[in-house]
Amino acid sequence: MNISPNSVVALTYELHTTNEEGQQVFVEKADEQNPLVFLYGVGMMLPKFEEHLAGLKTGDEYGFELSAADGYGEIDPGAFADLPKSMFTDAGGEVPNVSDVIPLQDNNGNQFRANVTAVHDETVSVDLNHPMAGKNLLFSGTILNVREATQDELAHGHAHGADGHSGH
Repeated sequence: MNISPNSVVALTYELHTTNEEGQQVFVEKADEQNPLVFLYGVGMMLPKFEEHLAGLKTGDEYGFELSAADGYGEIDPGAFADLPKSMFTDAGGEVPNVSDVIPLQDNNGNQFRANVTAVHDETVSVDLNHPMAGKNLLFSGTILNVREATQDELAHGHAHGADGHSGH
């Protein structure tokens, strides 16, 4: 079976980015013991990632690069903020350190993470961009399995494991 909408895909991957010197930097991987399993074509994965996998089948190897724009976007210069130190200390917490990743929530209850870039006398500066924003993504791996999604998976909008019975 070839990868197509509403199929469940299990694959391995290695993800690298490129640093300022043009050298590849390892980010993460999924191996045969812990593969990435997902329902193809329902918007769970980056659209261009899925586009590169279209039509592949079990055993196929792949390798491709996504530009920052096709990955997590370019760095948004408007996605930096200075938060008052009191928002951390008033609740009895501690002021975070530079390079800490902190959980935040907006007024609508949406949760996200921010990277602390500086700590000043009265404020904590944070970067709200996705950690992979502004970076090209280099993927390589192997398709381990492709199967039709079960009715439950289609109804729930996500894969229930490589065998279709894990999860819920």
